[in-house]
Amino acid sequence: MIARADARHRPVTVTDRHRCSLPCALMQLRTTRRDVGGHLVLALDGPADLAALPQLHAACQRLISEVEAGSSIAIDLDGATIVDDGALGLLLGAAASARSRGGTLRVVCAGERLRRRLSDTRFDRAVAVVSSLGEPVADSSSELS
Repeated sequence: MIARADARHRPVTVTDRHRCSLPCALMQLRTTRRDVGGHLVLALDGPADLAALPQLHAACQRLISEVEAGSSIAIDLDGATIVDDGALGLLLGAAASARSRGGTLRVVCAGERLRRRLSDTRFDRAVAVVSSLGEPVADSSSELS
């Protein structure tokens, strides 16, 4: 908590001046690992931003450690409220790690706004982005050249 003085030299804490209307627990990233139709899925809920990168990295590493040759894992972004550039970079690294273990990683994202961002950043050229787990995946590796 940062304290500073206002015009009357009365200490004011940043949290007092900038109250959040949501409980702080809602502003933290939550990850849930589950098995859906033979796919290991890591679902994100909340902001995947700079503050959440260590937690996201650890969750991705745990998921990737279970990848076997020919297996598929998925990162579900539908519950993510923010996905910043750091999180996208981390997901690119996770996809590379999954490929090095003989598996594949795909991103599940049904939201139009986030899908547009994944397209604008060309993330979808490196990692398969699908609307649902049941959607077939086109080979995105040929688009990387």
